[in-house]
Amino acid sequence: MPLLKATACACSNIAFIKYWGNRDDALRIPVNGSISMNLDGLYTRTTVTFDPNLNADSALVDGREMSGGGMTRISHHLDQVRRRAGVETRARIESVSNFPAGVGIASSASAFAALSLAAVKALDLRMSEAELSALARLGSGSASRSIPTGFVEWFAGDSHESSFAASIAPVDHWALVDVVALVSKAHKATGSTEGHHTAATSPLQAARVADAARRLDLCRKALLSRDFEAFAEVVEQDSDIMHAIMMTGRPALFYWQPATLTIMAEVRRLRASGLPLLYTIDAGPNVHCLCPADYADQVDQAVRALPGVVDTLRAGVGHGAWVES
Repeated sequence: MPLLKATACACSNIAFIKYWGNRDDALRIPVNGSISMNLDGLYTRTTVTFDPNLNADSALVDGREMSGGGMTRISHHLDQVRRRAGVETRARIESVSNFPAGVGIASSASAFAALSLAAVKALDLRMSEAELSALARLGSGSASRSIPTGFVEWFAGDSHESSFAASIAPVDHWALVDVVALVSKAHKATGSTEGHHTAATSPLQAARVADAARRLDLCRKALLSRDFEAFAEVVEQDSDIMHAIMMTGRPALFYWQPATLTIMAEVRRLRASGLPLLYTIDAGPNVHCLCPADYADQVDQAVRALPGVVDTLRAGVGHGAWVES
């Protein structure tokens, strides 16, 4: 068997309606659907090489040789692809992200989306976008959303086949920019996978899930109609609710830092003064500040001036995962 090799890239994404908690942990089927935006320019590039001379999978991620649980997770994901292809050949993975990992910018989303597409391409498997999205979900739930393009909805479903993401609006539908205010580049102590397991321990989670369909509908309508005021209201509320679940679960997860709260307050103040701006926060301390593209420079300048902000990243609406020729 010759070497089978392919390289793929996938953007990170930011969820407007969040994914937190699984109905099925093994399949990463979420308790509710979510809506997100791919982040242009913030991506992972992954090369997968299936080599019959290898005795085990190996992976070099951001210059670090993987081992332990991280390597087991990657190898297990490759097993899903090998099973579909009917092969047992081990693989060498080389993966690089151009943004900090483990800080609340969905690095696992871009990583497992790129890994899935590269592995499928290397083994010359034929999969629809929905099937590829479902496959990526097995590695990281949010990775399902990095497969389609632009603005994306992940349908929760109740089985492997029915839990996948699809584009609900193209890249050019709405010129939004995410100015990510970085207050920490340190890898978080508790990852999202572990956090999802604690969601059900919060007494507030049942109420969050029961209200999810309403928030999804409000977000979808505001997004499709480009109604920023309505969009900001539901996106910030959903973010706050998710972090309330984290803080009231067992063990409690407090991702916010003092600078996180400073940025949130400044975003609300700027919006009250007439600037179209909102915040949303994933599982980390860093704050995603979203605004129409025309205001991105102003927002970036305002955020950088705040105490505790060490840097900013900026991303428009990104495309879906792609194979490098």
